[in-house]
Amino acid sequence: MTRTNANDRLRRMELLAVQLKQDSHCTVKDLAREHGVSVRTIARDLSLMRDQGMQIDADRGRGGGVRLDRNWGVGRMNLSYGEAVDLLISIAVAEQMNSPIFLASLGSVRRQLVASFSPEKRKKVDHLQARIMIGVTASTYVQASVTTPPKRVVQALHQAFIAQEGLEIRYQREDGETSTRHIDPHYLLLKYPVWYVVAFDHLRQEPRTFRCDRMRAASATGTHFKLLPKKQFGSFLVADERLI
Repeated sequence: MTRTNANDRLRRMELLAVQLKQDSHCTVKDLAREHGVSVRTIARDLSLMRDQGMQIDADRGRGGGVRLDRNWGVGRMNLSYGEAVDLLISIAVAEQMNSPIFLASLGSVRRQLVASFSPEKRKKVDHLQARIMIGVTASTYVQASVTTPPKRVVQALHQAFIAQEGLEIRYQREDGETSTRHIDPHYLLLKYPVWYVVAFDHLRQEPRTFRCDRMRAASATGTHFKLLPKKQFGSFLVADERLI
């Protein structure tokens, strides 16, 4: 087994342990479909997990489910790079929002999370955080029109932002007109509750700001970009916005 396959299996087994403990009924077929592998692969994973001492119960018969004993602890979390970044950013946003509820331990959680990173990964996370800003709260007019972006759009944007990869998006303006754009997502800006992408727009050949909830489709172009200096985005990044 190659190192990549071994890492994939270990990661999948970690996710399976969490899922089996939380879900009351999971079938091997369902798990295989969700993780994008064969039923045989999931069966091997479950066998390895049992060999490690995990108490995995299975119902007999067709359609029977599998579950992990709820008294079994799943151990320490092993977050992927993307998951760790998401968690750190969520903590930073919560801190910047100055909400008095549930903030007492956020600083401690953030410090422990950062301390668990290797120096190289810590540097990457710091670099990403410097590209995410908190601005003023959106006006009531803007808030009234906010919708939830499609999950597939959020996922594509998330990956492109982290990997500094271009995106082709289908964007709908306020007047309903749509256009296809090729953008490089340099910065993310939160004007609560609205997220914006501050990007270089290849159609206009200059910086533009796009509301995330107006992106109707998004896909990676496969081309990577170098970050432009913040000053080149001028009024799109204004003085009242703070880095998280």
